[in-house]
Amino acid sequence: MSTPAVPSPVRPAFLGGSKQLFIGGRWVAAAAGEEFDTVDPASGQVIARLARGAAADVDRAVVAARAAFEGPWSRWTPLERQRLLLRIDELMLKHAEELASIETTDMGAPITRTRNTVKWISQAIRFFASCTGAATTTTASNSLPGNVMTLNHKAPLGVVGGIIPWNGPMGGQWWTIGPALATGCTCVIKPAEDASLSILRFADILAEAGVPDGVVNIVTGYGSEAGAALAAHPGVDKISFTGSTETGRRIVQASAGNLKRLQLELGGKSPDIVFADADLDAAVPGAAMGVFANSGQICYSGTRLFVQRSVQEEFVERLQRFSAGLKVGKGLDPGVDLGPLISSRQLDRVMHYVKLGGEQGARLAAGGRRLGGELAGGYFVEPTVFAGVDQGMTIAREEIFGPVISVIPFDTVDEVLKMANDTEYGLGGGVWTRNLATAHQVSQGIRAGVVWVNCYGAVDPAVGFGGCKMSGYGWKGGLEHVESFLYRKAVYMNIAG
Repeated sequence: MSTPAVPSPVRPAFLGGSKQLFIGGRWVAAAAGEEFDTVDPASGQVIARLARGAAADVDRAVVAARAAFEGPWSRWTPLERQRLLLRIDELMLKHAEELASIETTDMGAPITRTRNTVKWISQAIRFFASCTGAATTTTASNSLPGNVMTLNHKAPLGVVGGIIPWNGPMGGQWWTIGPALATGCTCVIKPAEDASLSILRFADILAEAGVPDGVVNIVTGYGSEAGAALAAHPGVDKISFTGSTETGRRIVQASAGNLKRLQLELGGKSPDIVFADADLDAAVPGAAMGVFANSGQICYSGTRLFVQRSVQEEFVERLQRFSAGLKVGKGLDPGVDLGPLISSRQLDRVMHYVKLGGEQGARLAAGGRRLGGELAGGYFVEPTVFAGVDQGMTIAREEIFGPVISVIPFDTVDEVLKMANDTEYGLGGGVWTRNLATAHQVSQGIRAGVVWVNCYGAVDPAVGFGGCKMSGYGWKGGLEHVESFLYRKAVYMNIAG
């Protein structure tokens, strides 16, 4: 039986016009009546106008979320919440192609990637649907005198704020919405100003599935306005944030007002280590796409590529050929491997680092140019490889957030582990080897929240990932993530007589 062809993406009708805020189950304008443009990064053209939410709008959303939390939503049973999540999944899959096309148009990722994002979201929703019983009540033995029974409750925290990044907003929102719906919390979502449209489209799907008014609220706007107001709001019990370490510090400071719980996924400069005994047929494309995927706009990208010296020359040659074979173009075009960067600002940042790499003595082995011609209006850059990089160079120290690989030679396990951990970040890492002992030694030796062996970038929502050092704290995925939306309560009950 032949496999049916995937339909070519079309421009969704949802694009264009002005988009409002979603508060209390209704679409409303920003209190100040202001809007701002959102741009297709593949063309540089405006594709919609977004409401410019600010502190007053965040307050409206938090009030709506609190009312929903304390209202009928608090009486929904775990089974009812599970059925709700499964209805959302069913509806989302019916709109899969539309959602993928919106995400591609809004933030640039190739349509093949955003279609896979929809499949990953379905997996995540089903995982969170399996966790609706996490708010448990258990008994425990105790050593108190008399006839005292103890109960341990896990109860929903309340209102959770989710500040979502632009590099994958459609999937990123589910690290907040999923556990909130599973546990009985409510949430206020602040999408990134550069990519909000897929999250706004999802609001209608949530409403159609039967999510009660006020359980999920969406406030678009700038991080310095709406995001800062959400982080500081005294009515918010927890903030989940993905973004830069600098902004993460500000959120920590803002959270002190009411001692919010925090989950922070911040910057990264992750090491990916290739040993001479690795299967290079797998390691070359695997390590390359560990950086080039999403045009390098992933926090845990393995941009510091350590290659054992005896195979470094061959590896770089293979990396050159692989990079040259990648198709860069508009995400809706068939066969595209890399789309544009998110904005002209991000393009300027990446090109600045490319220039620095050459000035500081790294050898440009592939790419390094902004693309022109029919792509000149967008924010496209070639997949770029620097060879002969020294650990002290700027491109090896700072997060670039673009498709730029720094190849760094090493000789021994001890040497490479020392270099791998010589960074303020600790988000991800990788190792390529056929030797089981080396795989264990290196995966245990890398100080990071997640390490991949003979692969890179896979994330299971039932397992999850997190960071350490300046890459943040708090776990995403798994039961630990769900339980971070709960607080613990002990009850001591005198049952004598």
